[in-house]
Amino acid sequence: MCPIAMEYNTVYSSSRKSLNNNEEWDLPAAEKSLLQKIVRTGLVTSKHDIEIQRRDPNSPLYSVKSFELLKLHPSLLKGVYEMGYNAPSKIQETALPLLLANPPQNLIAQSQSGTGKTAAFVLAMLSRVDPDNQHPQVICLSPTYELAIQTGEVAAKMSTYCPNIRLRYAVRGEEIKRGSKLTEQIVVGTPGKVLDWVTKYKFFDPAQIKVFVLDEADIMVDTQGHQDQSFRIRKILPKTCQMMFFSATYTDDVMRFANAIAPMSVIIRLRREEETLENIRQYYVICNSKEDKYNALVNIYGGVTIGQAMIFCQTKKMALWLAKQMTDQGHAVTLLTGELTVQERIVVLDDFREGKQKVLITTNVMSRGIDIEQVTIVINFDLPMNVDREPDYDTYLHRIGRTGRFGKRGIAINLLNGGNDLIIMKRIEAHFSKPIVCLNTENVDDMEKLGAD
Repeated sequence: MCPIAMEYNTVYSSSRKSLNNNEEWDLPAAEKSLLQKIVRTGLVTSKHDIEIQRRDPNSPLYSVKSFELLKLHPSLLKGVYEMGYNAPSKIQETALPLLLANPPQNLIAQSQSGTGKTAAFVLAMLSRVDPDNQHPQVICLSPTYELAIQTGEVAAKMSTYCPNIRLRYAVRGEEIKRGSKLTEQIVVGTPGKVLDWVTKYKFFDPAQIKVFVLDEADIMVDTQGHQDQSFRIRKILPKTCQMMFFSATYTDDVMRFANAIAPMSVIIRLRREEETLENIRQYYVICNSKEDKYNALVNIYGGVTIGQAMIFCQTKKMALWLAKQMTDQGHAVTLLTGELTVQERIVVLDDFREGKQKVLITTNVMSRGIDIEQVTIVINFDLPMNVDREPDYDTYLHRIGRTGRFGKRGIAINLLNGGNDLIIMKRIEAHFSKPIVCLNTENVDDMEKLGAD
């Protein structure tokens, strides 16, 4: 028996509409971005160079290696350091000198989640605020309520020692009495709510806005109405307003949107590291039934010292069965399936990120885009297959890619059930041209080799 603490934390909403058991769908982009922010515990260190395109030849652009060189207000600098930023990240050291330069420069920036782009534009927003003027000076748009709250929380923490700088959320549930005028300097919200506040209710004067930030722009492009609402806000802002446009991806649609929102911008691109198998050791275990798979799983956890693990099942039904089996045997696991609400998923991921649970059992709902840095092992309890029982190569890559991230080494173990699974496994091996080694979980020597990876 594997010595794991006796606890089972599962969040399940029986009131939500039942989904297809295979759950062969991906998270909405906005929810994926939110969950990625939840699980990110530190900055991603990227090995890629930054690509810079200067549309304005007179634009100043240089990099800084410390926050002191930016000549920030001491109270703001204190807040930055208290948040744990000891030195600027790659995107910050390049973007911040430009964002803080005078006269203000427009910026279009593309960088993956976790690289510090939110802190970069929040720091620029706070630096542009005149705390003596009690009216909105900065607008920051996010595509959803949850993402707006995340950005606002960063701004609130960073401005801890700047009591005269205040923030107002323009999101659902926030109501203001008609005829009122906002006195907060920063407005963070969703496009529709901000547009209503400034045009329909006239809660503040758009002519006094100094900075306009559009975050998660690629999600805006995919969300009905957000582009139009953002354009309408943009058109009523003064020509002197500094435009900051941030996106995780860099498609043609996103760039057309960016050029319309922030013309004559410097463009900074920090490409996302692609899914790779280079740092992942792959194994397979021959089993005869789901019970055999479970026994193999127990042997793996009894013989290998790991950080945290993700176990993928092909169906919700199998995930529920496995979670119950592990719980009944005293293993600490948490369960995440497609039926959970956004808030329930946040609770599950918070517990997993903080190490309260070591094992996350999930379906394909978590196979793409969510990187949890402390995951050292991924187990495919079921091989990913499409409806025709053919190998799903993309899902396999994304599943095992949850480990071995950012230059770290990882382990992927596939539990096979019968000869057909072995055929599928060999096809996956041939497809990626990477060896997948047979593992005997009852052999001490095999388990020692696994532990040495």
